[in-house]
Amino acid sequence: MSRHSLRLRLLLVSIISIAAALFLAGFVLVELFERHVERRVDAELATNIRQLAGHVGFANGGRITLSIDLADPRFAEPLSGLYWQVQEDASANRLHSRSLWDYVLPLPSDRLETGVSHRHRLDGPGGSSLIVRERLIIYDTPNGARTIRIAVAIDARTIAQATAEFASDVRMPLLALALFLVAAAALQIWFGLRPLEAVRRGVKRIRSEDGDRLEGPFPDEVLPLVTEVNELLDTQDRTIERARHQAANLAHALKTPLTVMMSDAEKLKREGRTEIADELADLTRQMHRHIDRELARARAAKRAVRRDRDKTDIVAITQSVVHTLRRTPGGESLSWEIEGPSACTVAVDAGDLSDLVGNILENSSKWARARIGVRVSEVAKEVVFTVTDDGPGAPPDQLEDLRQRGIRLDEKKPGSGIGLAIVDDIASAYGGKMVLESPESGGFCASVHLPAADRSGDR
Repeated sequence: MSRHSLRLRLLLVSIISIAAALFLAGFVLVELFERHVERRVDAELATNIRQLAGHVGFANGGRITLSIDLADPRFAEPLSGLYWQVQEDASANRLHSRSLWDYVLPLPSDRLETGVSHRHRLDGPGGSSLIVRERLIIYDTPNGARTIRIAVAIDARTIAQATAEFASDVRMPLLALALFLVAAAALQIWFGLRPLEAVRRGVKRIRSEDGDRLEGPFPDEVLPLVTEVNELLDTQDRTIERARHQAANLAHALKTPLTVMMSDAEKLKREGRTEIADELADLTRQMHRHIDRELARARAAKRAVRRDRDKTDIVAITQSVVHTLRRTPGGESLSWEIEGPSACTVAVDAGDLSDLVGNILENSSKWARARIGVRVSEVAKEVVFTVTDDGPGAPPDQLEDLRQRGIRLDEKKPGSGIGLAIVDDIASAYGGKMVLESPESGGFCASVHLPAADRSGDR
């Protein structure tokens, strides 16, 4: 797809949006999971504090005792990451879990209210970071009230590890969801742009003369475009039809005066005034050719708008024209060589193609000394029609002048000087081009590039 493709732009926007949304969703999910784990850990630490508080006792001499061991085996495993500590600040009596080994939790000296649990982040054994919850409890004993601080701690890496494992587990489902959403977006784009494809097919039908207007159940968003295209087609048809009528009217209006001029030329010739008669006849013929050319251009403009339906064999046209020129005084003495396939179709109307081939071959027959070569070749979706002769050629700086109407490099040669101009007009009307060259080895070469006919419907 081209970088200017609407499908590509929409797909890129969809991919970027989906990637950003899922990345944000993954980030939020991990954060929520981490908070959930922290709440669960806090609840577990609070439960352990209640269990410890219910089994704290005092031995003779005031020493703190614990009547049972907590059920979690990590409390009995040295440096396991789960610890508890019970201490009395007033007497410095302290009791802790086996997991702390010889380490003492550095509980802060903040003021605790009875029954209120505090949460801290403290340094633990081995350079670890601990999440600590502590609570102040007052016990009534025969020797008076005793204030005890009970703390339970867990290694913060436990939460980080659980979060990392969750992030790893959720990565693949999010990736699968991303692929599904991208595929769904591609399907949505394809389905959403189908009306534009319908417009393209409609325009192609119009070009191939299978239809005159865009018709069909188009969505509201595309309907204004369809309306504008139909109005443009209406305007174009009216403009071309008006131009054709004007050209036809002009041709008919000049036909009678030209006929009178030809009659006057014949009268002058019979009276012996041959010089004036020949000049008048030559001017009349030139005017006839100019009129014919303008009519041909008007016809080509009308047909070239919808040229996809035209399929004309340029090889057959060439052979027919060559056969005719061989019977002319200038062409019968020339050697004609035709190269190329036995058949080759172009998307050009048969009448216009006959005018094009006839003018270019007639031009070469006027200048060739002994040989004219014709070659037809097809490259990609283009047909190249090349004519070479062994005539005097033309100066390179004057080649472009041959495209102009009425330009003749040698006034002694007969003709109106519009043959190659007509070729250029017809080729341009059908989206082609004419290339003129004068090789260093001598002679003249004219190449016409024309669109090849669409063979998709051939059987």
